[in-house]
Amino acid sequence: MNLAAGLAKIGQRVLVVDLDPQGNATMGSGIDKRALAHSVYDVLLEATTVAEARQRAEASGYDVLGANRELAGAEVELVELERREQRLKTALAPVDKEYDFILIDCPPSLSMLTLNGLCSAHGVVVPMQCEYFALEGLTDLVNTIKQIHANLNADLQIIGLLRVMFDPRITLQQQVSEQLKAHFGEKVFDTVIPRNVRLAEAPSYGMPGVVFDSASKGAQAFIDFAKEMVKRVGTMR
Repeated sequence: MNLAAGLAKIGQRVLVVDLDPQGNATMGSGIDKRALAHSVYDVLLEATTVAEARQRAEASGYDVLGANRELAGAEVELVELERREQRLKTALAPVDKEYDFILIDCPPSLSMLTLNGLCSAHGVVVPMQCEYFALEGLTDLVNTIKQIHANLNADLQIIGLLRVMFDPRITLQQQVSEQLKAHFGEKVFDTVIPRNVRLAEAPSYGMPGVVFDSASKGAQAFIDFAKEMVKRVGTMR
């Protein structure tokens, strides 16, 4: 949400695809997931199109393809269908040229929904806290991305690693941050998102932190990240 709002602030056309049944990106963008006439669930089952299902997050300046609890059922239904891992990619193709960035928010597990997201994407941004267990999980994720790159989506690559909820006063976080830079080098974004109360408060008001308090340290960090993201993706194309 904050990356989308940051990109919108610097003039980019953005669509956020919420692929998580919890619908946090939908609600946090100011769209009531309980009142969706059409959601990403309907799009995956080809009952509607992205153009019909998307909504405008007016305050934030980007479009949202929303999700709600219905999406949890898509896991089971997709297993039976043809091209099950390519459904989202096919659905996004007609609107692809309308946006500079399509951001896909995936659930935190390797499911059929995440697989659809990774098969649709050109790259992955990995937000991670600088803690030990996050470092362990990162290895598994990198291996998964390599497998999908080899077997399902040759365009897929890691765009970069984003250090989030960072507190420079904690020695462990500094150590993990240094390990990340040593191991992944230029793949680690220069921008660091600090631990910030205003970012944490913003979703309860139905808006990204970048919109809720644009002067806060967290919001400024996300705008810097958006600028870095545009520059990095520009060099990839």
